[in-house]
Amino acid sequence: MGADERARHPGLHEVRIALATIGPAQPSSAQIPPLKAELPFGGPPAAVLVPVFEEDGEAHVILTRRSDRLRSHTGEVSFPGGRLEPDEAPLAAALREATEEVGLDATTVEVLGQLEPLSTMSSRAGITPFVGALPGRPPLDPNPHEVAHAFDVALSALMAEGVYREERWDTPWADDHPVYFFDLPEDIVWGATARMLYRLLELVVLNGRTG
Repeated sequence: MGADERARHPGLHEVRIALATIGPAQPSSAQIPPLKAELPFGGPPAAVLVPVFEEDGEAHVILTRRSDRLRSHTGEVSFPGGRLEPDEAPLAAALREATEEVGLDATTVEVLGQLEPLSTMSSRAGITPFVGALPGRPPLDPNPHEVAHAFDVALSALMAEGVYREERWDTPWADDHPVYFFDLPEDIVWGATARMLYRLLELVVLNGRTG
């Protein structure tokens, strides 16, 4: 399998190598451009976990559809995560929320790195994303008060033709702001979650082509 083909069908090894290029403490890289036209922070700080596992040689990410019982972002697809508690570190919050939302065993998570913090368009909450490797497909127990459905998708499926699209929106904070979408068979991933996926895929593809 050539470098470009590995980038299009990445396994956990390719994800691990890609995250190593930015490191957990210094997510920016002069060789890998950050997300474009990021919105300003203004809301309460939050953190999410981007859980990744390998199955049949392909890396999968775990996503959730938020419960209609929640006060914000109801029904949207997201990664496990939420607001930081007082004096809580972002990584601790991401792991705690993953346990509370989908029953993920935090002791099995190998933190591979931190993506650039970003914000939501509605609340402008500052979100710190952490990418964590799992030893295999995990047993999940979604909390119905927070999660309507938990599922996974292969990174290669996100890169398939016709899945990704981009729109340009005018917002109160920026004109012509890029908004990313991943059109899956049963869900649409957009907003901050789509931007995190875009960044992760960008890192994997760029590293796969140059590695």
